[in-house]
Amino acid sequence: MRVLVIEDEAAIADAIGAALTNAGHAVDRLASGRLADAALRDHPYDLIVLDLGLPDVDGIELLRRLRLRADAVPVLVATAREALEERVHALDLGADDYLVKPFALREFEARVRALLRRRTTQGVPELQIGRLRIDLPRRRAHVGDEPLELTPREFGLLEALAARLDRVMSREQLIDALCTWDTTLTDNGLDIAVYRLRRKLEGSDVRIRTVRGLGYLLEADDDA
Repeated sequence: MRVLVIEDEAAIADAIGAALTNAGHAVDRLASGRLADAALRDHPYDLIVLDLGLPDVDGIELLRRLRLRADAVPVLVATAREALEERVHALDLGADDYLVKPFALREFEARVRALLRRRTTQGVPELQIGRLRIDLPRRRAHVGDEPLELTPREFGLLEALAARLDRVMSREQLIDALCTWDTTLTDNGLDIAVYRLRRKLEGSDVRIRTVRGLGYLLEADDDA
């Protein structure tokens, strides 16, 4: 999943970014509300982690603009503002969760997992496609009882395709989901990831199908 962290305190941004990266997500970071507003207009994200006390554009204003554009991306507010009025205002404007600093990283990670489950699988922590089981919180996959040994990029690819089962994802959508501004993914890199994941799914009843000119989709055999 691709996550945008909007946080102007470098130490906090580093810790949050590291936790998300270690969980296998592609992470972009910005410290400016103005730059974040521009990025959100140009790039799709699966989750936003938003500080409210930002320079140049306050986080509340950023949230208001986002929802006025009818952008439904989940927003986890992570801020030092603890007043009840602030929490209520942010939630009323469309924030999906609100976490007050300082917070434990384990709680942050759990809230991230909950929001991403809600977005991709209607809150279900495990996807079952034929004999393929995908454990989203633990980022593990099994075919039957046999574990699939997947790299973070391969799991991210499987997760992105599985969340849109039987629907085509374009190459551009997959690259956006798997890369950040600091870590690029070339067309050739995507081809390699698809090839390797296909090899690991051999023998299962799930396959990645190429839709020429459009992209890829994950599908189960008709009798699965």
